Amino acid sequence: TAMHSDLLHPDLWTSGARRSLIRAAQVATLHQSAEVEPLHLLWALLMDEGRAGMALEEAGVTPAVMADQHVGLATTALEAIESIAATVAWGAVAETIVREARHVAFQSGAADEAGTDHLLAALAWSETDAAQLLATPQADIIAAMAPPASAVVPLPEISATELQLDLRERSVPNLAELYRILDAAANRAREGFRVVEDYARFGINDRHLSEQLKHARHELTAALEAFPQPALLSCRDTLGDVGTSIETRREYHRTDVFDVITAAFKRIQEALRSLEEYGKVVSGDVSRPIERLRYRVYTLEKAVLQTATNRERLADQRLYLLLTDAACPGGIIVVMRAAFEAGVRMFQVREKTWDDRALLEHCRRLRRWTREREALLIVNDRPDLAVLCDADGVHVGQEELTVADARRIVGPDRLVGVSTHTIEQARQAVLDGADYLGVGPTFPSQTKSFAAYPGLDFVRQVSAEIALPWFAIGGIQEANIADVVAAGATRVAVANAITASATPVEAAATMLQSLRGAESP
Repeated sequence: TAMHSDLLHPDLWTSGARRSLIRAAQVATLHQSAEVEPLHLLWALLMDEGRAGMALEEAGVTPAVMADQHVGLATTALEAIESIAATVAWGAVAETIVREARHVAFQSGAADEAGTDHLLAALAWSETDAAQLLATPQADIIAAMAPPASAVVPLPEISATELQLDLRERSVPNLAELYRILDAAANRAREGFRVVEDYARFGINDRHLSEQLKHARHELTAALEAFPQPALLSCRDTLGDVGTSIETRREYHRTDVFDVITAAFKRIQEALRSLEEYGKVVSGDVSRPIERLRYRVYTLEKAVLQTATNRERLADQRLYLLLTDAACPGGIIVVMRAAFEAGVRMFQVREKTWDDRALLEHCRRLRRWTREREALLIVNDRPDLAVLCDADGVHVGQEELTVADARRIVGPDRLVGVSTHTIEQARQAVLDGADYLGVGPTFPSQTKSFAAYPGLDFVRQVSAEIALPWFAIGGIQEANIADVVAAGATRVAVANAITASATPVEAAATMLQSLRGAESP
C-alpha cells in the first residue's frame, strides 16, 4: 500500500497498527475507491481486536452503524478482506491522520511504536465524515485514549519516500551462512562429548556411562552425515569468526572438575539445539534424530553429575547397617550406639509389619538420635514416612516405587537408593537417577529370602562398570567379607552380622577394617 511518507516504516508501528493500515487499503480496494480515505481507516479499526476495536465497540460504533452510513460497503463483503490485494494509494487526508497518530504516540511517550489507539484518537480529531461517526455520547471513551489534540506538539516534517507495507517474499536461504552455522554447532557438540566422555572414562572409571556417552557421540556422527560434509567444511571460516575475539571472564575459570563437566554438557545441549533448529531448513528428517539425541543427553547429564555428586556425598559411608527392632535383643538404640562407636554413620529402618503410626514414631525417635550424631538415616520402602520424620532418604526395591516416583515424594535433596539384582537393573537405576545402589543378594540371608542369588559374579559386574556408590548386600558376614572385597566391593550393607553379634562394636569395627583396605571407587 503506497504512501508518500516514511511514516509507514514497520519500526514505527505495533503489529496491530500495521495490520489496520494494510486493511484500510484493502477496504478501499474492495470499495473500488480511487484512494484510501478516513472512512476506510475507520473500517479497519473496527476489525481490530485490540484497544481501538474495544473502544469503538464500547462507544457504540459498530459495523452495522457503519454499513448504514457508509453506503456501498456491505459488512458481508468484509469476510474475504484478508485475501484482497491492496492496490490503492493513500489519499492526502488519510495520510495526514496517520502522521497525526505518530504525533500522538510521541506525545504519549510511545515514540518507538504507535498503536491502533493512536490511530483512532487522530481519526477522532480530524474534520472528516469518519470523525462525525465517532461523535457519539460515549465519545469520551475514544478521547481518553490519548492527550487532547491541542496538547500535541507537532513533529518536524519527514522527508517523502514511497514505501510499501506489503509482506516481502521469503528469501532463499544463504547456504554458505547456513552451512557455517551447522559446521560450528557440530564441532561444539563433538568437542563437548569428548570432554564428558573423558571424565566418565578416566575420571571416575565408569564403563557404563562411558559406553552410553560413546554411543551418543556415534549417534551424533550418524545424524551429521545427513548434512553435506564437504560443503560444511568449505564454508568454515575460523579466521573470519567474530566470536573468536569475544570472551568472558567466566569461560576461562573453572572451580573444579564438576564445573568442567557441567559446562561441557550445557555446550552439547546448546549445540544440539542449534543443529536441530537450523537443520530444519535442510530437512525435518535431519532434525528428528538430533532432537532425540538432545533428550538423551539430558538423561546422561543427570546420571554423570549425580554420580559425581554422590561419590562425594557418600565418600565416607562404607558400612550400612540395616535395622529391625526384633533383630536387636538388647534394644535398637544399644546396637546403633555400638555401631556408631565403631565408625558406622549410615542406618536404615526396616520394619515390614508395624502399623504406620507406630513406625512413624519409631522413625522420628531414630531420626533424633542420628541427627544429634550427624549420621544418616534411611527409611526402607516408605518415602512418605521418610519425609514425615525428616530422614536423609528412602530405599526402594524393584517391586516398590520407581526412582522417579520416590523422588517426587522425598524431593531433590534426600537420597533415593535402589535394590538391584541384575546388571541391567543396575545400569537402568543409574540412568533413572538413583543416588546409590544395593547390589545383591550376595549370599543367603536370615533377614530376606530369594529364589536365586546373583552372588559374587554380580558384584564383579557392577564393580567393573559402575562408579555410582553401591553397597553389596545379602548374607555378608565377617567370615565372607574378604571374598566380597576381593570381588570389587568397597561398601557393604549388613544386618545380622552386627545386630546378632554378642559384641557389635567389635563386629562392626572388624568389617570396617576390611572395607578400608579396599580401593575407593
